[in-house]
Amino acid sequence: MDLVVHAERLPARGETLLGGAFATFAGGKGANQAVAAARLGASVAMLGCIGDDAFGAHLRESLSSEHIDTAHLHTVHDTSTGIAVITVAADGANTIVVSPGANAALTPGHVDAAQGAIGAAGILICQLEVPLDTVRHAISVAARLGTPVLLNPAPAQPLPDALYREVGLMVLNETEAHLLTDVPVDGPASAREAAARLRAKGVETVIVTLGAEGVWYATSGEEDHLPAPRVDAIDTTAAGDTFVGGFAAERVRGASIRDAIDFGQRAAALSVTRQGAQASIPTQAEVRAQPTFPAAVR
Repeated sequence: MDLVVHAERLPARGETLLGGAFATFAGGKGANQAVAAARLGASVAMLGCIGDDAFGAHLRESLSSEHIDTAHLHTVHDTSTGIAVITVAADGANTIVVSPGANAALTPGHVDAAQGAIGAAGILICQLEVPLDTVRHAISVAARLGTPVLLNPAPAQPLPDALYREVGLMVLNETEAHLLTDVPVDGPASAREAAARLRAKGVETVIVTLGAEGVWYATSGEEDHLPAPRVDAIDTTAAGDTFVGGFAAERVRGASIRDAIDFGQRAAALSVTRQGAQASIPTQAEVRAQPTFPAAVR
C-alpha cells in the first residue's frame, strides 16, 4: 500500500518539512505492473504475498477488480502487508521508502506451485521487492519452461552474473543502471554505455528509461534513443511500472521492441498527468485514443 504525502519540494537530509495532502493508494511494483499490463490489454496472473491485515484485504480486492488472477497471491498470517512511504514534490518528483512486510515471505516453493501459470505466460515480469533467491528461482523456472523473462531490477541491488544470462529483457532507470554497471547515467550517451555493459553480461535486450529524456534501448543489431512524449507531469509515481506493463502487454501482442517501447512511453506519459500509483495507470483505449504526443524538448 502506498502512503503518499505531497510537499512543495523533497526534503534535504535531516530536514523536516510541513507537507500537504495525504492519501493511500494501492501500490507495490509487482502489483502496479500487473495492473498496468491488465488495463493495457493483457491477461495477467499475480504471484506474491500480502499480510492478514486491512491493507492486504484491500489489495487483493483491488487486483481482482482489475480481472487479475490472484490464485497465487498468498496471505501470510501475523505479518503486515508491504507498504511504501512516498513524498511527492510540486514538480512531480518523488522519493520512496519501502517496508517489504509480507513481500519477504515469497519463497521458491510458491514459485514451484505456480509453474503452470509461468509456463503458459507470454512474459514473466519480475522485480526485486521480493527475496532475490525467489526471483532467481522464478527466472530459472521460466528459462526451463521457455517463457521469456522481463526483469525490472528495482529496488536496485547487485545481481549474480549467472542471472543476466537468463534474462531476455531488462528495463531499468538511470539509478539502477548506474548501480549495476558503474556507469553514471545522465542521458542517452551514458545509457548507451550502460546498456552495452549489461548486454555483455548476457542480457539480450536492455531498455534504460530516462524520464523526460525518453528511452535508450539496445538489442541484437539495433539500438536507438526514443524521445519521451511531452506532458505536464504532476506525479511520477508508478510511471516506470506503467511503462513496464504497457511494454509487456504490447510485446505479447506481437509488437516489435521499438513499437512496444512507444506504446509503453505513451502509457507512462498519461500516468504522470494523474495522481497516485495504480490510480494513475491508463487503459489501452485511452492510450490508443492519443496515438501521438509531441516529442519532449531535449
